[in-house]
Amino acid sequence: MAKIKVLIVDDSALMRQLLREILEQQPDFEVVDTAGDPMIARDKILKYNPDVLTLDVEMPRMDGLTFLEKLMAGRPMPVVMVSSLTERGCETTLKALELGAVDFVTKPKIDVSTGLDDIALEIVEKVRAASRAQVRRRSRATNDDRRVTKAPLNSEALIKSTHKVIAIGTSTGGTEALSEVLTSLPPDSPGIVAVIHMPERFTKSYAERLDRACQIRVKEAEDGDRILPGHALIAPGNFHMEAIRSGASYAVRVFPGDAVNRHRPSVDVLFNSCARYLGGNCVGAILTGMGNDGAAGLLAMRQAGAHTLAESEETCVVYGMPREAIEMGAAEEVLPLGSIGQRLIQLTRAMEVARV
Repeated sequence: MAKIKVLIVDDSALMRQLLREILEQQPDFEVVDTAGDPMIARDKILKYNPDVLTLDVEMPRMDGLTFLEKLMAGRPMPVVMVSSLTERGCETTLKALELGAVDFVTKPKIDVSTGLDDIALEIVEKVRAASRAQVRRRSRATNDDRRVTKAPLNSEALIKSTHKVIAIGTSTGGTEALSEVLTSLPPDSPGIVAVIHMPERFTKSYAERLDRACQIRVKEAEDGDRILPGHALIAPGNFHMEAIRSGASYAVRVFPGDAVNRHRPSVDVLFNSCARYLGGNCVGAILTGMGNDGAAGLLAMRQAGAHTLAESEETCVVYGMPREAIEMGAAEEVLPLGSIGQRLIQLTRAMEVARV
């Protein structure tokens, strides 16, 4: 079996060495070379034709975003960004995902050598998943410049929509997938709760970016937030989120806890709570992602009477989470990404008609 060829691009000689050591410990990887800046990387991409590129966010001579934009327009390939947990690092990484990067890993805040050992498995799994990703030619993302004016919700919409909830789970490739779904929803859509596998700080920046682009309102969830029509709550990084009953309406519970399926937040935690507390008043959707988080929870939702959807292989960046859900019979329908937002609204409106 051919090995996965990786080119490491980072201006830090220490990072290049450490990443090489981590990846070369795996029998299915071959680090073909390293590069200290994008100009050198460009020549080595032509020479070695790597399967995956790891790319530092902040680079000399040409910044990582400019290089990524040129790469995805001219020679699309799987890219895993190496990011920092700073505010600037969050924003730059989110832009990189808009431009077509498959995923990212965050550098340890202190003691890089020891810290990378702690996330070695994450690095290996994300690079391996990236090697199987469907990467498409991309033009420059426009979400940064788009700011949608939000219309006020009328009282009728508030009354009619409070009992319906849309729950969404995603991971690798999910920043753009979730963005496509949420930007397609009307301002009077049912309340939405979503989990995406993303570290703390990143989820807040991500929610703020979505809020600027969507007709609905989007925010990082806080414990006790009500699930309201025309609003989406994104689970905060490093915390689980459940949907619960709160009197006659619904709210979220945000809490620390052990990782589930090695994730915190976990899609299964959210979906299982929807099955328990919302039952047939909920519609669930599982989008692109690595692994199996959310598959069992989506099945529990379906068994509890919820409508359930999964993204089809043709549009998934990584067809892991949806495939697991489909194979265990958790998904009632399998749809391409571009159809999921519309179908979510159709299903919730049909639920409203049935209720009347």
